[in-house]
Amino acid sequence: MRFEFLDPDPTDPDPLHAEQALLERASAGRWLAHLWQAPVSLVVPRSYLRHAQLEAARADFAARGCPVWLRLSGGGLVPQGPGIVNLSLAYPVRGGAGTYAELAYLHLCEVLAAALSRLGLQTHWQAVDGSFCDGRFNLAWGPPEQARKIAGTAQYWRRVAGAGDASLHVVLAHAVLLVSADPREINGRANDFEAAIGSGRHYRADKVVSVAQALADSGQPVPGDLGERMSQALAEALAATPPAFAAAGLA
Repeated sequence: MRFEFLDPDPTDPDPLHAEQALLERASAGRWLAHLWQAPVSLVVPRSYLRHAQLEAARADFAARGCPVWLRLSGGGLVPQGPGIVNLSLAYPVRGGAGTYAELAYLHLCEVLAAALSRLGLQTHWQAVDGSFCDGRFNLAWGPPEQARKIAGTAQYWRRVAGAGDASLHVVLAHAVLLVSADPREINGRANDFEAAIGSGRHYRADKVVSVAQALADSGQPVPGDLGERMSQALAEALAATPPAFAAAGLA
């Protein structure tokens, strides 16, 4: 099964509207991929609606040129902007998150790791305490005890309504890859917002690393067209790495 790449609507100011479009098309049986970048912004899960100061903080940050979008998937706050590449996958699965969520995460990590390997970086998945939106299926670079987060992952599952098969779901599997973004800038922006809503969360810039930094720190050249090369590597890795449960005839 090969993924079909879709381009976002360039006239839509909210890049997350594309998530809904991917889910609707995947509900019809299509396997879809979306590579995208967003302007300077922050993205938070809907669980942040519990913070009483959320809307006031969103209005303040939007006025400062940093809109804060609400996404479908769970997890935590994620900074967006130049130097950050997003990969969103949406596809049908005959079974729910309880059975296949880990496989979907591992597939996404395999794609990311394969793409980064093409650029000369070896990575693995692990939690990185102190990084934004930390989770077990971060992609990390460096020895496990000193690893820094280079990419984060998240998922959203939805049953396909009216399909005549209660087991049929669509999954939105999403990755955020730090390509050339400055960890100090993105973490500072994230920490400012967490302080504004009084969440008590604080993130450390030394717990994340960009592809450009990892290449430089490992003594490799940083190409001037790194963003384009990274996007091409992701597309090639995705084409060469189908989900294991699809190959097993379970999707």
